[in-house]
Amino acid sequence: MSNPAGTADLSDRIASELPYLRRYARALTGSQESGDRYAIATLEAILQDRSAFSGEVRARVGLYKCFHAIWTSTGQPVTDAAGGAAARAHDLLRRLGPNTREALLLSTVEELSIDEIGTVMDTDRDEVRHLIDTARRDMEASVTGRVMVIEDEPIIAADITAIVEELGHEVVGTARTRTEAVEMGMRERPDLILADIQLADNSSGIDAVNDLLESMPDTPVIFITAFPERLLTGERREPAFLISKPYKEEQVQSAVSQAMFFASTETLRA
Repeated sequence: MSNPAGTADLSDRIASELPYLRRYARALTGSQESGDRYAIATLEAILQDRSAFSGEVRARVGLYKCFHAIWTSTGQPVTDAAGGAAARAHDLLRRLGPNTREALLLSTVEELSIDEIGTVMDTDRDEVRHLIDTARRDMEASVTGRVMVIEDEPIIAADITAIVEELGHEVVGTARTRTEAVEMGMRERPDLILADIQLADNSSGIDAVNDLLESMPDTPVIFITAFPERLLTGERREPAFLISKPYKEEQVQSAVSQAMFFASTETLRA
């Protein structure tokens, strides 16, 4: 016998978690387009089989479990292009062990517990810890580059700078307004940009980044925002990498390490 009320409740719970699945999928693939394709494929699979949501499994965990089954069986880290930044990213990513990036993102950015990651990946706690530790070692040692920070709060800017530099990257400067950001970005040509949304003169970090991407289209950007779901609708051009405020140090570390794999500028060092 069908249970329309239960189905509707599950649909509502999945809908509330969908922006975060988009964030996870985009971080793995390095682009909005690829990430959203995997998110759509996950929803299509759930329509056919809801077994991942049985028992007391949280909706987010069930959603990521369905995604992971698709990702591990058919997924390639980069699928958008045969050359350029995509080819370079694929070459770097294939050197990493399977499930390591996934475990690190689930733990840091998505804030799943060790047990929940084990459920998503169908493995035990010890293996999850091993995957996370391996990811940290491999990714932090793989690629370094030049980073620009767009942030109007001096304390936050200093904190982000310290985190980035501890990973071995060079911070080329901090901009507080849209105008400063565009001037600095055009001058320094960074490998990666970290940007707040609201800037000192009420200008927009999003507008600053869009200005820069007109001439530096392959530069990855990490947005830092208190409202990540507003940039995870899938309806327009949106970022691949997002950190929620208030952020944790390990979230910034993980996002920076992930994003650096998708940079394409010549100053990167592997």
